[in-house]
Amino acid sequence: MSPSPAKPIHLAYLFDPLCGWCYGAAPNLARLRARSDVEMELVPTGLFTGSGARSMTRDFADYAWDNDRRIFRLTGQVFSAAYHDQVLGSIGRPFDSGPAILALMAVRRTEPQREFEALSTLQKARYEDGRDTTSLDGVRSILAAQGFKAAAAALDHQPGHIAELAQSAISRGRALMAGVGAQGVPTLLILEDANATRIDTSTLISDLPRLLAIPD
Repeated sequence: MSPSPAKPIHLAYLFDPLCGWCYGAAPNLARLRARSDVEMELVPTGLFTGSGARSMTRDFADYAWDNDRRIFRLTGQVFSAAYHDQVLGSIGRPFDSGPAILALMAVRRTEPQREFEALSTLQKARYEDGRDTTSLDGVRSILAAQGFKAAAAALDHQPGHIAELAQSAISRGRALMAGVGAQGVPTLLILEDANATRIDTSTLISDLPRLLAIPD
């Protein structure tokens, strides 16, 4: 009798679409997701929504750019001149991840298997192409142009359902963060039954082989 296959490791990735460190973690996150013994779910925390949202100011733009250059040195992830000029340079524009979370929930409702792809699409649009991901018009345009036409339509035709999904997902993310005492994102958790265990997420940036103590 052949042995039963090992139970996959279930991970929850807590993130915010406007978090530069989450973008920096993307390459190692993709490598981790490619493992056959790992299942991962995206859990937005709404870090930059509600009271966490703000308007872009010159001081905040300078602070973000300093962090972005550090992330680039550690990960090689691109923070382009277009991003610097068109995103950080748009003083007064809302810094609010709510629209991007709604876009991801629209993808979850229409093509859930493409949710990680959609997050990558939004991150690249912002950090590489300098596109606006803080307005519904901006994220809808990005989704439609990148082949997420059903999700783009859902933002228009099912706004109530999408908003409910977003609120539920954010509530789950915040509850998970509180449960493990996490203060920010990215945060990576192992979920097993009713228990959540936080992983040293610095490994997502710098040391993938040590992540989960599972050798490549």
